[in-house]
Amino acid sequence: MKIKYSHLLFFGAILISSCSSPTTDENVSLNNEIISDPLPSWNEGPNKQSILDFVAATTTEGGADFVPAIDRIATFDNDGTLWSEQPYYFQLQFALDMIKKKAADHPEWNSKPLFAAAIAGDVKTVLSFGEHGLIELILATHAGITAEEFDAEVTEWINTARHPKTNLLYKEMVYQPMLEVLDYLRANGFKTFIVSGGGIDFMRPWSYEVYGIPSDQVVGSSIKSKFEMVDGKGTIIKLPEMNFIDDKEGKPVGIHQHIGKRPIAAFGNSDGDMAMLQYSAGTTGKSLQVYIHHTDSIREWAYDRGSPIGGFDKAWDYSQENGWTIVDMKTDWNKVYPKE
Repeated sequence: MKIKYSHLLFFGAILISSCSSPTTDENVSLNNEIISDPLPSWNEGPNKQSILDFVAATTTEGGADFVPAIDRIATFDNDGTLWSEQPYYFQLQFALDMIKKKAADHPEWNSKPLFAAAIAGDVKTVLSFGEHGLIELILATHAGITAEEFDAEVTEWINTARHPKTNLLYKEMVYQPMLEVLDYLRANGFKTFIVSGGGIDFMRPWSYEVYGIPSDQVVGSSIKSKFEMVDGKGTIIKLPEMNFIDDKEGKPVGIHQHIGKRPIAAFGNSDGDMAMLQYSAGTTGKSLQVYIHHTDSIREWAYDRGSPIGGFDKAWDYSQENGWTIVDMKTDWNKVYPKE
């Protein structure tokens, strides 16, 4: 059975410094004299134009497709849409690194095959344990500590951990073309949200610095928490229990619960994002659905149907049938990473 592991990793994530400071949601106008092309890392073509046309149509007052700023909601999957996700979701690497870091305090882990494999960095064996095993690793590394302690662990990791193939920091493997889309939308009055199968608490510590998306605009999977007074201070403690999985059909539910409005634009890359894009397509008036198709084996990775990570099967067919925008990474992007 194919498993989209991001929905098991409850919190998946990244950080990155873009070539320019991210535009916040308060910035609602472009200086067209300075920025003649808001999407310079996109090659000219119908896919780039579909984004430009959508923004023009929905922001032109008096036009048939005009949408008031208060209703300009755009949602973005994270893994594979805003940053890379191969050879496995980056949050899994975070969990493995935390297992190794804490192994000395848990000698009992050495006698458990799952944890022994994690300590040894044997990802293939770890994944062979399926959903139950991944959940067990996540709970072992993400629960039982305060929210502040977890934030500190995430921040340290995202600022130091490097990808084995690119040797880039994981936070440097964000897509420059998508940073430009985020800035462009916000400059035109859109409010941008991350809606990810990854963990809400994993993404929030760095989402604003990396994407210009504040923590309250991050929707993701979560484990349960409780309030306690610790040393006279009110504190949130993370519990070893699953709370919500923000993947597949869970994404529209997460949007409804956290945002309260149907997005008029949605961006994804896999079958796990299809329900979110379908939800966006159901809005009254003009909407935009965009899929990122990984076709560049040189600058990034090439995968789609049959991939256990970011599989693009049913969503590919559905996108073709419904006329959604499918971005070809190899031909549509003249740049992938900011440091490329």
